[in-house]
Amino acid sequence: MDQENSDQGPTGGWHKILEPGELPDGRVRTVTVGRHSLAVTCHQGVFGALDNRCPHQGGPLGEGSIENGWLRCPWHGYDYNPTDGSPPRGFDDAPACYPVQERDDGVYVALPAETARVRTVSDVMVETLVSWGVRAVFGMVGHSNLGFADALREAEQRGDLRFYGIRHEGAASFAATAYGKLTGGLAACFAIAGPGSTNLMTGLYDAKVDRAPVLALCGQVPSSVRGRGAFQDVDLEGAFADVAAYNQTVSARSDHAELVNLACKTALVQRDVALLVMPDEVQVQPAADGAASGGPGGRLARPEMPPSPAALDAAVARVSAAERPLFVLGAGARFDAAEVVGLAEQLGAPMATTFKAKGQISDHHALGCGVLGRSGTPIASWFMNESDLIVAFGASFSNHTGIAPYKPIVQVDYDPMALGRFHPVDVPVLGHVGVTARALAERLAAGASCGDHRAEVAERWAIWRQEKASRLADNQGRGVSSAAVFDSLSRLCPADAVIAVDVGNNTYSFGRYFETRAQSVLMSGYLGSIGFGFPAAMGAWAAVGDSRPIISVSGDGGFGQYAMELTTAVKYNMDITHVLLNNSQLGKISKEQRAGRWDVWQTALHNPDFADYANLCGALGLRVTSAGQLDDTLQTALSHPDPALVEIICDPDLV
Repeated sequence: MDQENSDQGPTGGWHKILEPGELPDGRVRTVTVGRHSLAVTCHQGVFGALDNRCPHQGGPLGEGSIENGWLRCPWHGYDYNPTDGSPPRGFDDAPACYPVQERDDGVYVALPAETARVRTVSDVMVETLVSWGVRAVFGMVGHSNLGFADALREAEQRGDLRFYGIRHEGAASFAATAYGKLTGGLAACFAIAGPGSTNLMTGLYDAKVDRAPVLALCGQVPSSVRGRGAFQDVDLEGAFADVAAYNQTVSARSDHAELVNLACKTALVQRDVALLVMPDEVQVQPAADGAASGGPGGRLARPEMPPSPAALDAAVARVSAAERPLFVLGAGARFDAAEVVGLAEQLGAPMATTFKAKGQISDHHALGCGVLGRSGTPIASWFMNESDLIVAFGASFSNHTGIAPYKPIVQVDYDPMALGRFHPVDVPVLGHVGVTARALAERLAAGASCGDHRAEVAERWAIWRQEKASRLADNQGRGVSSAAVFDSLSRLCPADAVIAVDVGNNTYSFGRYFETRAQSVLMSGYLGSIGFGFPAAMGAWAAVGDSRPIISVSGDGGFGQYAMELTTAVKYNMDITHVLLNNSQLGKISKEQRAGRWDVWQTALHNPDFADYANLCGALGLRVTSAGQLDDTLQTALSHPDPALVEIICDPDLV
């Protein structure tokens, strides 16, 4: 029960805590007044008001019971006088007791004025995070992170950042990771000690392998019991040693602002995971008088490194001699695609992307060939096969990219370890993607051209679009085809949308059939983690708000991983449209079992009606059972100003 009636305001004086007859004799209950939590008792007709925190280990006395004249703590059975808090003979610990008056209109308690909030180490750390541009924190507040949580609350009240309380910490790390993938900036995920922190692990690994900056902020058990088998005592530094490029436990004597400076710098510069572990007692430690927060001033240099003259000369020579070069953009070119596109247009060279870079080149660009590889288009694979030179910008060359290793290759990347990582390349160029593309354009300006391939690109697209159109009529009576789903979404999706996709057949079909214009696409690229899609959409919404439409796409298997986060989206009025392809199975795994000549086993799913579920959550839920319903239903969902879910019953074989 929370009470607000007061003789002298919320900070001190007499406060009404019970109505007449509200608390029976022999009972105790918890009453909250401002920040005071009280155990209010009635024993033999006399009322008492004690501090709710048991002096032994902090148990909630208001949840206890009155037995044999004693108020008994529910945790360990410690006894106290129910009206004045005094302990039995031989004990000297007692909860604070406050004056009580029984009046005609109820029971009142006299409380001291609340003390002014003291600036803590956590405040210094949060102020430093804000200086580094952290504007969104996703997480769950709990018993071992409450001191830091209060500093986040203060920052949110000032308007410095926003906190998003999620239903599972895995969603928090995916959301923070997606924020970094979309913006290149830094968001944080927040958890308690033990299982709360270990639940962050998958999302953090996604950030690591996809080179996205992210910060993990983890509570920890008190240092006095650390390493002694205490409740939720886990060696978090050890647990996160592989995933976190920066991994530190904050101590009482740390330079707290400096630790945050280094964590943020590591995450941003190395595009990696940074972890800060904060023991419970350190979080509430008062900050030193005049303790300054940190920030990025003087800490960061512009990363726009030019290529060496020798590497640039070699690249110019290769490109000048090529008649059929293919430009390939990877995710490492996300923020510099315009420079690469300008160079390709200057030369008349066709362009493709890796799947993780889908959307960086419009599928309606006269030289755009779509996606390479397993989730790609036949246009891209045609030009890969017909090319006499590959010029790759920010691509990893992993086994899923579809870049032919036997072709002559010029590879441009800012990371020296990425150059020739999977196999030797002919011309490795260490340099910033945008700077290098501009340098190549300047050197190739004197009439260099590989011939204009626009007509050939258009011809290949015409062939593929004709094939896609023929698939729209496919109907086996078991649901809508993926070709129909993404034909409709391609036409209706706003050009400036952010699209977060999941894992599975739905995502492969998205890569193949969905035609991008200027949308940004987010995915769990190299980790390929099922369940990424919807939490990533939440992270995207936190980054751009309502300034851009946010769409997520998943299968029933992927959405089921974090389905309760739909309530999070409703809570924060996130305008997210989720497109759910429901085929009642883990369709990609069934397909792999058949391809490997295994029996299809344990891939069937028992699902609810997801549209009904969305409506129960407070979102808009809609259901599609035939292709003719797609356009109107998707348009209704996209026009809805709050979370909406479109469940599409799909044929698992028409992918």
